[in-house]
Amino acid sequence: MDLNLSDEQRLLRESAERFVAESYDADHRRKMANDPLGFSPHVWKQFAELGWLALPIPEEFGGLGGGPVEIGILMEAFGRGLVSEPYVATIVLGAALIERCGSTVQKQASLPKIADGSMKLAFAHTERAARFDLAKVATSATKTAQGWRLSGSKIAVLDGHAADEIIVSAHLHDHHGPSGRIGLFLVPATAQGLAISDYPRLGGGRACNIELSDLHLPEDTLLGDGRDALPAIEWAVDRAMAALGAEAVGIMQTLLDTTLEYTKIRKQFGRPLSAKQVIRHRLADMAIQVDEARSMALRAALKADGTPVERARAASAAKAKIGKCARFVGEQSIQLHGGMGVTEELEVGAYFKRLVAFDTLFGGSAHHYARHAQLGRATASA
Repeated sequence: MDLNLSDEQRLLRESAERFVAESYDADHRRKMANDPLGFSPHVWKQFAELGWLALPIPEEFGGLGGGPVEIGILMEAFGRGLVSEPYVATIVLGAALIERCGSTVQKQASLPKIADGSMKLAFAHTERAARFDLAKVATSATKTAQGWRLSGSKIAVLDGHAADEIIVSAHLHDHHGPSGRIGLFLVPATAQGLAISDYPRLGGGRACNIELSDLHLPEDTLLGDGRDALPAIEWAVDRAMAALGAEAVGIMQTLLDTTLEYTKIRKQFGRPLSAKQVIRHRLADMAIQVDEARSMALRAALKADGTPVERARAASAAKAKIGKCARFVGEQSIQLHGGMGVTEELEVGAYFKRLVAFDTLFGGSAHHYARHAQLGRATASA
């Protein structure tokens, strides 16, 4: 297997890193943290002009036909700048679900708008009682003469406050009662009966909780033909975890670089901190953890189009391992900066907060170690 980047992938990495380095400084991040929207519409427009929004969308719908590896390259650069734009919500989750589940008409209506930046999406699936179980959905969609009636609630919807359309998962109830299938509905953010309460996320960006109260929708808002959408949801979330893992690697690499530079200039008893062997050992351990995390993120991206079990095991292994690596690198960086590491004067604390947030998205390390083991047992028994 050739793990070297192609010429196009290297160009993508260089352009993304250059853009982030030039556009995302401390002042910009503080401004976005205090902005009610949580990100810059101007930057989002630049993403569209650079082709990043079209990257994973099929060429027939105005996209570039990229894959999980290209998304990972982009997300690692985003991690270096703590980018807060809704890329995961709109592109990695939303566009992927429409491409996977939608009819040809639905794809033609939505995907070109996503690619040019005129439509932003969010994916509302998580519920309070689910405990990261993607199959556990209490929100209901009942068939009516005019279409569908949705009732329920969703939590931790990434960038739902800024979305033009929200993809909502619900348990389908037809004329015979519960069907046992999960459906996905493309709901306008302004729909009557949809209540959104947003809040800032740890480490930047925003999320929201959603209440669906007797929400009536036309029939064509159901993505696809009503077949069970759970396999597609699992597929999309596994790809999102691979992308978020790459973002975490970018954050960890920045923390390592920042900490290494700090230990070279910070003196104690007339000598730089980096002159102490124990400090060098800590930095070496941090570097090893970053490399291990990068390998796991790449493996998850390479397996994203594999069989369901192979893909899921790779995604859970990456989420679990990168979560532990991120915690170690973040804590060591804070400690080596001393008291300055937890002040707003340095950005180390902001990067660490984003890593803590990463570990909680779609389940923490303990959950994914258990999922990885369960999938392994299922494969062995089969």
